[in-house]
Amino acid sequence: MGRRIALVSIERLQWSASMEVGNAGPELARMVSFRQILAHGAEMEIYDPELGTSSMTMSFGDRPKLLFLFQWFAVLMGLASMVAALPVAVLSFGCYGAARLLGKVRPLRDAYEFLSRAYDRVLDRLGRKVLRDPRDTPALRLMVSLSLTAVPIFVVQLVLGKPRLLLVIAFYLSLYGLKFQRFVRMFSASHLEAHRREGFFAGKFEKIFGRYLEFFLGYFYGNIPELGRTAHVCLHHRENSGPDDTRNTMGYDRTSRLDFLWYLSDNIWTVLGLAPYAYFKAHGDEKNRRRMLGGMARYYAYFGAVFIYDWRIGTLFVLVPLLCMNFINAITAWVQHAFCDPERPEDFFANSVTVVDKVNFLNEGYHLCHHHRASLHWTEMPAHFERIREHMREAGSLVFRDVDFMGLFLELTLLRRMDVLAEKLVPWEPMSHEQRLALLAKRTSLRTLD
Repeated sequence: MGRRIALVSIERLQWSASMEVGNAGPELARMVSFRQILAHGAEMEIYDPELGTSSMTMSFGDRPKLLFLFQWFAVLMGLASMVAALPVAVLSFGCYGAARLLGKVRPLRDAYEFLSRAYDRVLDRLGRKVLRDPRDTPALRLMVSLSLTAVPIFVVQLVLGKPRLLLVIAFYLSLYGLKFQRFVRMFSASHLEAHRREGFFAGKFEKIFGRYLEFFLGYFYGNIPELGRTAHVCLHHRENSGPDDTRNTMGYDRTSRLDFLWYLSDNIWTVLGLAPYAYFKAHGDEKNRRRMLGGMARYYAYFGAVFIYDWRIGTLFVLVPLLCMNFINAITAWVQHAFCDPERPEDFFANSVTVVDKVNFLNEGYHLCHHHRASLHWTEMPAHFERIREHMREAGSLVFRDVDFMGLFLELTLLRRMDVLAEKLVPWEPMSHEQRLALLAKRTSLRTLD
């Protein structure tokens, strides 16, 4: 392939399927110069012209100022996403610490465990009645919990009008939970729902609730309808984080904090639905283009209606969750395919990461198994992992233990502690510490090879 992929922000958007990269030469040159100035001065190359219409590029013709505005809007949204996520993270981890301290008080701990077990028994019985597969009861638990917390909090805030600090705090805790665990559960459950043709619910309950996570609860998280069922399933799983995927990371140094800022800025176009929409339009996929357009229209109407009602509520209860979604979603996409093989960048067996952690809700860490058999039930992922071990070994798939995706991001990009990752790497054959470090360096490099 012989290229270094330099795709930032607006390069993802393509409004015409007949557009060739060669016709946008000056614009692309300006994009590269823009990133060279803002980044660390590294030499950059761009996609080969042979990619033609597969390149997600918008041409602005003789309108460089418009291009500049779009680029800076993306960067601004990236910075805003970090700013919005910071206080939410402080709240989430701070309350986690407080909960740990309260957990040391035995009467409180015993009371919590008693109530939790009783709650689970009720949901187990409910799950057997309303779910297509009772094994999905953990997802039902999440849906019920959010419906009893985030939804009424939001409604009460709308009724009261002026934002109340306690309601804002309660809303964020209900969405993200302690140590972001509720968001992790929401991400995993909605991810599985996207791959279920009929959703989670059975019979008459499916007619009432349908895709309850993506098409209702997702609004509170800033998750646009159809980003799961349409963009994730019909785009990401089609491209498998290859060059045409709107969320591929191959054009970035995955150990660079600055490159993550560019990726985070670029990701806003996917979170807003614009990049998937452009992808389907460029590929002539009219069905999914219309789906994305409908999902975007519904979310934008919701966004606008809340802001018209009260811009303060819109900012705290709609915009902040949208920015947090961009930030956390970018982190997840960044690490799940961070270690691609530069010699085989399109091989999803090589570029999909598996993490085995004690807290692995709905077996989300078996990411390669999911890409290999997306329809497989989450309870069957560990057994499938054993079945494809030999294929994984031949492809050089990377497996990490005792770390989740958030921890992987912290070690790989924020702290850049490759020694720690080398210790957590589970090699397929005996390797020295130095060999592990060399492998990780190769698999996070920016350049692809011929």
